[in-house]
Amino acid sequence: MEDHSQFRLLSERRFLPFFVTQFAGAFNDNLFKNALLLLVTYTTGGLFGLSADVVVNLAAMLFILPFFLFSAIAGQVADRFEKSAVIRWIKFAEVVIMGIAAVGLWFGWYEMLFLLLFLTGVQSAFFGPVKYAILPQALKDSELVGGNALVEMGTFVAILVGTLMAGVMMKAPVPGPVIAVAVALLAIIGLIAALRIPKAKAAAPDLKIRFRPLQETWKLMAIARDNHNVFLSILAISWFWFLGAAYLTQFPNFAKTHLMGDETVVTILLAIFTIGIAAGSIACERLSGHKIELGIVPIGSLGLSFFGIDLYFNMPEQPIPSDWWMIITDPHYRQVAIDLLAIGIFGGLFIVPLYAYVQREASPDTRARVIAALNIFNALFMVISALLAMLMLGVIGLSIPEFFLVLSIMNLIVAGFVYQQVPDFALRFVIWVLSHTVYRVSHHHLDRIPEEGPALLVCNHVSYMDALVIAGAVRRPVRFVMDHNIFATPIMGSFFRLAKTIPIGPKSKVPEIYEAAFDRIDEELAAGHLVCIFPEGKLTKDGEVDTFKSGVDIILQRRPVTVVPMALRGLWGSFFSHCGGPAFSHLPKRFWSRIHLLADHPVGPEQASASFLEEKVKALRGDHR
Repeated sequence: MEDHSQFRLLSERRFLPFFVTQFAGAFNDNLFKNALLLLVTYTTGGLFGLSADVVVNLAAMLFILPFFLFSAIAGQVADRFEKSAVIRWIKFAEVVIMGIAAVGLWFGWYEMLFLLLFLTGVQSAFFGPVKYAILPQALKDSELVGGNALVEMGTFVAILVGTLMAGVMMKAPVPGPVIAVAVALLAIIGLIAALRIPKAKAAAPDLKIRFRPLQETWKLMAIARDNHNVFLSILAISWFWFLGAAYLTQFPNFAKTHLMGDETVVTILLAIFTIGIAAGSIACERLSGHKIELGIVPIGSLGLSFFGIDLYFNMPEQPIPSDWWMIITDPHYRQVAIDLLAIGIFGGLFIVPLYAYVQREASPDTRARVIAALNIFNALFMVISALLAMLMLGVIGLSIPEFFLVLSIMNLIVAGFVYQQVPDFALRFVIWVLSHTVYRVSHHHLDRIPEEGPALLVCNHVSYMDALVIAGAVRRPVRFVMDHNIFATPIMGSFFRLAKTIPIGPKSKVPEIYEAAFDRIDEELAAGHLVCIFPEGKLTKDGEVDTFKSGVDIILQRRPVTVVPMALRGLWGSFFSHCGGPAFSHLPKRFWSRIHLLADHPVGPEQASASFLEEKVKALRGDHR
């Protein structure tokens, strides 16, 4: 039996060396950056004649500035050249940078280390686009969510471990040399792993690289805006980094001021938040059913806001001095930990499907440049996050819990805007919830549906849930043909219009709707979409497959396309079927029912006919109603 777990990727060469490379890089970046800040804060008390507080913000700017300056060029390089070679050169540069940094750490040359911090940011800016652009080439579509989940989990765990190790190493009698050896060793491990990454061919080998940072950055924005849904997904990802940066930056003062915690409380809050994101990322694979499922994204955004608001209302009214153990065990503090863990989990659910969606939907020859644009937006949003925190906490005078509350409310507003602009998110959310609460859907041979290009899906019609079950199971968006009367109901009508459903009615009663339906079907097929029809024309009243009408023949005469016969089993007898009387006329008798959706081998248009497809669907359904 095939193993569908994303963790099997960690045993395969096409993924493991890349995973180790990116993990070691993220680990090293955070170890070096945090160790440098701790050394400057506790050893010298400042640098360049500046206070430690100013130096901390200067370091953050030096690390993030290269993402604005060099992401455009990095995206061009990743599209222009073979990707494993690009990664090896980046990792070789890291070995050189960290080798020099090791010398600086050993001898305490802190001014030089700040220049190297900028170069570390440059190296990370070049790694970002190729890091995400290589995944769709190395993984199957069904593995893309799992692969991204592992990458996000690895990245946040590396951030956590790097940050913690910096603090641990500072406790050494002479911390500089210990940190020097660690950063040099991690860079070498990253390079060795990179040497094992399989080749991934260049996406745009004829691309001319232009070293014009500002002009190319602006051009990059235009490339990202080419696909409206991808662009809004990029903004949604950057919004997550806006929120994440806001939370992480405030943890030290939040722990000290509002929890009266010692330094171990900052560490445990960071650990809880990071573990939550890692857990949420990994959960995406199971919740999405091994495909890119946008329906999870609204769940993530709702959870981010709900638990952010809950955090505000569960702050201890009269905090007492605390340590990390109290945060976990004391009921007054434990809810804070639970809320932060949940915020992390729902953050993982929010971000992983979006990354996978951007990778899949971006054109292969511009994918790395789209990811580069994403990195620029991420950096920009994190800077704006810091400025907003300074405004609200310093100028307006909000407390940190009040700031978190404002962020949670803002998140609902931003989410509402994105889902209104990209209806697929809201649509997939409704479908996902219904297909994971009312029913347990098993899929059989849905890989027989073409991955691209037009196709006509034909299926038996058992209940009012049929379209939602199919839409939730099929990876590609599907345009359904449905009775025009359903559009008259306010809620259901709005929902199906959002889903771009095609209304149809009897030719004898509503000829204009009938003709318009076939025109729409032809347009959707011409545009390369999937169209699903229920050729019986109505719900079954006895559970059996009724006679297929001639509509399918008309469609294929106008537009000869591949036809995929499908069958639903297990929906007869549900609340939404006509079993025991009209649908909705009797109380539901079962929930979480097991139903099956099956697909047969595709049929060519020259062979397909209403009668032939009827027999195919009957045979596929068998005796299971």
